[in-house]
Amino acid sequence: MAIPGYQDLMLPLLKLVSDGKEYSLREVIERLAEEFNLSEEDRNEFLPSGRQRVFDNRVNWAKTYLLKAGLLESPKRGCIKISKVGKQFLADNPYLDKLTNKDLMQFESFKEFISRGNEENAAPHIDPKTPTEIIEQKIQEVNEALADELLRKIKNSSPKFFEKLVIDLLLKMGYGGSEKEMAEVVGKSGDEGIDGTIKEDKLGLDVIYIQAKRWEGPVGRPEIQKFVGALAGKKAKKGVFFTTSTFTDEAKDYVSHLEQKVVLIDGNKLADLMIKYNVGVSVERVIEIKRIDSDYFEEDII
Repeated sequence: MAIPGYQDLMLPLLKLVSDGKEYSLREVIERLAEEFNLSEEDRNEFLPSGRQRVFDNRVNWAKTYLLKAGLLESPKRGCIKISKVGKQFLADNPYLDKLTNKDLMQFESFKEFISRGNEENAAPHIDPKTPTEIIEQKIQEVNEALADELLRKIKNSSPKFFEKLVIDLLLKMGYGGSEKEMAEVVGKSGDEGIDGTIKEDKLGLDVIYIQAKRWEGPVGRPEIQKFVGALAGKKAKKGVFFTTSTFTDEAKDYVSHLEQKVVLIDGNKLADLMIKYNVGVSVERVIEIKRIDSDYFEEDII
């Protein structure tokens, strides 16, 4: 089933802890995942940043909103339990089938939390996504638009510039020795279908062969076979094929069964890597999202 929104989780969470016992957040997450019959795939779906699971994030926000409303309390770090207010709320609303932010607005502490810093618009957040998800989604939308613009720029550049771009990206990713060494090697195009080589590490313990194609149409299996044949001629085990376009399904399937390790980097992946490693882009603004440093609040017991 679909991963429930954080507002769909608030009432089940409150009922889960209604026995008055203390629960760890991890225990709550596991119990709610079982209650909603989430699959392993659902449990392992991550936010766009890849730093947290979607379901864990939603449970955490459901917990936060219930705490802000005073329906839950946190007796110690990492633990929650139902409050007296929470018990009374459940007793007064035995037939409630869903608890939303609109319902929580009856509690002054929650209303103050929602309206803090936004006095002109104190309406509760009603999006099924958590604030964290909304922020990451907007960042993803900005990056997708930036990636499209990057690909347009690359496709309008010269083959020589594309070659340099690949060099710059691989250097930023931690491959190779110096830029001068890489430029000399990668610049030797036409070598049995291989555009160049790069050291896998700064010590040069292994070599990766590279081909870069600034194409419009999809790269098919025949082109990849030529590249693999060139690798075999060099007795090489690793290769990376860059293109500004895409790879056909046949090409992808072909490399998945090779003895050599061949990585295919299409235009979208190339743009994503450029954004991640700041190649051809610059930081416009930095927004910091902070959380509690639990270690700071640990007191030494003497």
